[in-house]
Amino acid sequence: MHISFLMHHAYGTGEPVRAAFALAGALAERHDVEIVSVLRHRDAPAHDLAPRVALRHLVDLREHAADRADPAHTRPSRVFPAAEPGSGPYSALTDRRIAQYLRRTAADAVVGTRPGLTVHIARQTRRGPLRIGQEPLCLAAHGRELRLALRGAYPRLDALITGTEADARAYRRGMRLPGVRIAAVPPAVPAPRLAPADGSGRWTVAAGRLVRERRFDVLIRAFAAVAAERPDWRLRIYGGGPERPALRDLIGQLGLYNHVFLMGRARPMEAEWAKGALAVDPAGPEATGTSLAEAMRCGLPAVATDCPYAAGEMVEDGVTGRLVPPGDPAALGAALLALAGDGAARARLGAAARAAAAARFDPAAVAGRHADLFADLLARRRGGLRGSLHHARGALIGGGYATKYATGHAVRAAVRGVRTV
Repeated sequence: MHISFLMHHAYGTGEPVRAAFALAGALAERHDVEIVSVLRHRDAPAHDLAPRVALRHLVDLREHAADRADPAHTRPSRVFPAAEPGSGPYSALTDRRIAQYLRRTAADAVVGTRPGLTVHIARQTRRGPLRIGQEPLCLAAHGRELRLALRGAYPRLDALITGTEADARAYRRGMRLPGVRIAAVPPAVPAPRLAPADGSGRWTVAAGRLVRERRFDVLIRAFAAVAAERPDWRLRIYGGGPERPALRDLIGQLGLYNHVFLMGRARPMEAEWAKGALAVDPAGPEATGTSLAEAMRCGLPAVATDCPYAAGEMVEDGVTGRLVPPGDPAALGAALLALAGDGAARARLGAAARAAAAARFDPAAVAGRHADLFADLLARRRGGLRGSLHHARGALIGGGYATKYATGHAVRAAVRGVRTV
């Protein structure tokens, strides 16, 4: 099977890129896999990519690249939804290059790794390949305008892959996608290359983009209670984003400048998780939990908000970590304090978290679920094609001119690859 992943920027440093590379590498053990990066800003990828995975780009934005001077690069995209955050780099040039790729691809399955790219796949892929959307965020994170754009394109897909069962249910209820297979498959998180955390330190670690939805303000307020009772404990928050000045001011207001540290970006994060004793994710209901999954693979017990689209499915309360109500600094602080004072519980929960995360996020297992889904969709399509041809052949034998015309049309439609799901 030939599988092609269409990515925003395969040369970026984010954890979604690392997860995509891990999935592609695992799939490439048995299949022909390529990653097509719409944009390229640097000479080499920031993350390791298996040699058997082909990598190419569509638009070169490196310094002195000819694409930077292309007039189409300055005109806005007419396909990529403007309502999707991060739509800025998309242009008439990316429209043209993506369309050329989708018209010519020899892939059996083409996978879009963000909503805007999935819209391109739904609208522009030639007849034949499976059209697959892979959602990096939950439906609750998409604004109204983006949802409207997706409703106009997603019905053309063969399948939509979400990260959690809860999000799959949300898409089934809220997006009206008849005939589209909606499947929940967790992200691929590779095994850490370092020894797991031993839980003996005094660091609580959090990571994610510093935006309002991640609720790091709630975490900082919660940690004030921890610092008051356990002054030997510290909190490190990794990531960058627009909320950094406000969070820095909050740390100063609460007098936590010796206890809470904004560390900036760290790539990869696993070395920082391994130094910690607790992982914490205070995010609201739009969370996806990718950082938390990596922390659990590193053997850290998780303290997180009970959100249905992420920690609610990833963390078993009292077994692999603790779940608390969203937006509640007192509850979050109490959970952190309880584990800070109980080394045996941290060790027990951390070991269970590591085992559970390995079973859920192992790239080989995740790749197997993707391959099974694609193979089933292709088999159903081929079965539907054979059925259409058989029905059309029988009608041609027994019918008159009108029947012959109608069934001839059916045969031509079947040969063109009419999608059946």
